[in-house]
Amino acid sequence: MNNGNSQPNQESNLHFLDYWRIIRIRKWVILSVFLLVVTTVTIFTLMKSKAYASFVRMEVKKEASNTSPLFGGGGAQFSQHDIYFMQTQFEKIQSKAILYKVIEDLNLNVEWGRRYGNPVAFESLETFQILEKKMKVEQIRNTDIIKITAVSEDPQEAATIANKIADVYRDHRIKDRKDDLEAGLKLQRSKLDADQIEIDQLEQDHTDEVERLDISQTIIGGDGGAMMGTHLETLREVERRRILAESEYMEAAARVTRMESAKGQNLERRILTAVQYDQPLAMLLNDRATAQRELTAKLDEFGESHTSVVRTRGAITELDLQIGQSVAGIMDGLRDIRDLKKQQFDTLTDLAAKEVTKNKKLSADSITLRKLNDKLTQKQELLRVLQLKIAQTEFDNEQLSQKVVTVTDHAEVSIEPVSPNVRLNIIAGVVVGLIAGFGLAFFIEYLDTSVKTIDEVEAAVGAPVLSVIPQNVGSLIDEGIDSPHAEAYRVLRTNIMFQRKDESLNTVTIVSGGAGEGKSTTIFNLAVIFAQNGNRVLLIDSDLRRPSVHKILGVSNNVGLTNVLLGKCKLEDAIQTTGQEGMDALPSGKLPSSAMGILNSPQMKELIQDVKGRYDFVFFDAPPIMGVSDASILASMIDMTLLVIQYRKYPQAMTVRARQSVEKVGGYLLGVVMNNISISQDAYYNYYGGYHYSHYSMDEGQELDSESDQNANGAGKAKPAVEAKLKSEQPRASLNRKY
Repeated sequence: MNNGNSQPNQESNLHFLDYWRIIRIRKWVILSVFLLVVTTVTIFTLMKSKAYASFVRMEVKKEASNTSPLFGGGGAQFSQHDIYFMQTQFEKIQSKAILYKVIEDLNLNVEWGRRYGNPVAFESLETFQILEKKMKVEQIRNTDIIKITAVSEDPQEAATIANKIADVYRDHRIKDRKDDLEAGLKLQRSKLDADQIEIDQLEQDHTDEVERLDISQTIIGGDGGAMMGTHLETLREVERRRILAESEYMEAAARVTRMESAKGQNLERRILTAVQYDQPLAMLLNDRATAQRELTAKLDEFGESHTSVVRTRGAITELDLQIGQSVAGIMDGLRDIRDLKKQQFDTLTDLAAKEVTKNKKLSADSITLRKLNDKLTQKQELLRVLQLKIAQTEFDNEQLSQKVVTVTDHAEVSIEPVSPNVRLNIIAGVVVGLIAGFGLAFFIEYLDTSVKTIDEVEAAVGAPVLSVIPQNVGSLIDEGIDSPHAEAYRVLRTNIMFQRKDESLNTVTIVSGGAGEGKSTTIFNLAVIFAQNGNRVLLIDSDLRRPSVHKILGVSNNVGLTNVLLGKCKLEDAIQTTGQEGMDALPSGKLPSSAMGILNSPQMKELIQDVKGRYDFVFFDAPPIMGVSDASILASMIDMTLLVIQYRKYPQAMTVRARQSVEKVGGYLLGVVMNNISISQDAYYNYYGGYHYSHYSMDEGQELDSESDQNANGAGKAKPAVEAKLKSEQPRASLNRKY
C-alpha cells in the first residue's frame, strides 16, 4: 500500500550549492584533467622551436585612366579605395607569379632543401607551399596600406623574405603599368594617324563642294546669315497668319455645324446667340410668343371655331414663315463666312509652303557647307587634343609608374620571437584545462543516475528520508554509546517513533534495491540504539541467502531461524544474547536446500506474532528486494519497512523498483535511510557531520539524549511531553532536508 505521509514529487532545480557539491565530489577528475592539459601544453610549448616575424608596409593604389589637364585632371590620377581591388592585390602577392620570383632571387629551393634535410634542392612548388605558410598578407584598417609578414626560424631570413616580396610585387606592378601605358600610347598614335587622314579628306571635300555649288563665301559667313534671317522672319509672319486663318476657319465651320445639327426653337436660340442677338429675328420671335399667348387666352374664352381664334392662328402661321425665312438667311450668311475663312486659310497655306520651299532652297547649300566646315573644325580640335594627351602620357609615364606602390616601412630583423608565446599558451592551457576538467566532471555527473541528494530520493520514492548515515560506520556495540555515528541512528529511531501510524506496530525490516547497500549494518545498529534506549529488542537474521548478523555479533550460526521454522528446536533455545543489554539476536541458522520457501510459511507468520508479544521491537534483516522474493515476503508480513539507499551506488530506477516491490505486496514503506554518505566531501550533507560530531559529542548533549531515551519506555511509548521534547531537539530529516 502507499505511504500515507509520502510527499508529492517535485522537480528540483540545481542550486549554486549543487554545482559546488559536484565540484567537490569530482575534484580529482577536474584536477587530473587540468594538470594533464596544462602539462601537455607546457611541454609542447617549450619543445617547439622559436619563430621570428618581420613585416613590411606598403601603400598600394589603384591607378585610374591617365588624363591630361585639358580634360580637367592632373597627370597621375588614382581612383578611390576599392575593397575588391585590395582583395585582388592580396591574391596577386600570394600568387606563383610573385612568389616564384622571390624563390628564384633568394635561392630558397637550395637553402630550404638543405635546411629541412633534403639531399637535393626542393622543387619550386614545394618551396612555394612552404613559403605560403610562412607569410601573411593583411590590410591596415581603413587605409590603402598592405602589411606583409614573413615568419622564419632565422630572424634575418624573415626580414629578407618580407622585403623581397614587397620589392618583387612593386616591380611587377610597375612593369604591368608600363606595359599598359605603352599599349595605350600605341593605340593613341594609331588613332592620331587615322584622324589626320580623315581631316585631309574633309578639307578636300569642302573645297570640292564650294566649287560645285558656286556659292559665295558670304552666304556661309555673316552676310549669308543676315539674308537667311530675313527669310526666316517672313516665313514666321506667313506662318502666324496661316495659323490665325486656320483658327478662324475652324471656328466658323464649327458654328455652322452646330447650327445645322439643331432644329426648331433650339436652332432659333442658337442663331440668336451666334449672330449676337439679331434684332429683326428677335422681334419676330417676340411677336410669335405674344400671338401664342393670345391664342391660348382666346381658346379658353371663345373656343376653337371663333373668328378671333382663326385670325390669331393665321397670324402665328405668318410669323412662323417669316421666322423660317430669317433663319435660312442667317444660316446662308454663316456658311458664306465659313467659305470665306476657308479660302483665306488655303491662300495662306499655299503662301507658307512657297516660303518654306524658297527658304529650304536658299539654306540647303549653306547647311551642307556648314556641316562640312563644322566637322572639319571639330576633327582639327580633337586632333590637337589627342596630340597633347600623347605628349602628357609620355611625360607622366615614369612618374605614374613609381606611385602605384610605395614602401612605407621596410622589414627589420626581429629580436623577440613571435612563437611560441609561452605565457599565452600556458594561460590558454590553464583555461582549456579548467574548462575540460569542469566539463568532464559535469558530464560524468550527468551520466551518473544514482541517488545523490535527499530531494532526489524523496522525489523518486515518494517517501521521506528518515536519516542520513555517514561512511565507515561499524558496530555501535564496538564503538560504544558515545560514538559520533550513533547520533545518526538516534535520529532514525526518533523519526521511526513519530512516523509509525500505531504504537502497536513494533516489527521493522530494512530492504534495499541491490546488494551491499548496508542494510544489515543499519538494522543491527538501529536495534542497538533501541536497546540502549531501554527497549527489549530482538534482531532476527532473515537473510537466509547471505546471513551476516552472526558475523557482526561473533556468535555461532549453527542454530537459528531455520531451525525454529522447521520445528527442530524451540524459539527460546535458538535466541542468543548479545553484548548490548536488552538486545537479543536470532541468527539465520543453516538453510537446507529443501527449505527455500520457508519464509513464506504459516510457521513464519506464527513466529512473527510470537516475538511481537515478547519484545518491544523486533528487527528483521532481509536480502535485497530486487534479487530474491524473500524480502517481498517479509515486507508483506512486517509492520514497517525501511528502504536503505546507498549514496551514489545504484541508479534511481532500481530505487523506484524497490519501492514498487514493497507496495505491490502490501507492505508499509515507512521511509528511506540514506547510507554511506561522504559527509566530509559532499557539502550538501556537511550539516549532518558538523551537528553530529560536535554538538552531540558534548556532555550536556549526551545527558539530554540519555534522559530523552530513558523517558521512551520499553514498549516504545513516549509520553507527549517527552515526544515534544524529542521533536524540538531531534528534528526529523523528512521536515528539514538541508541540515
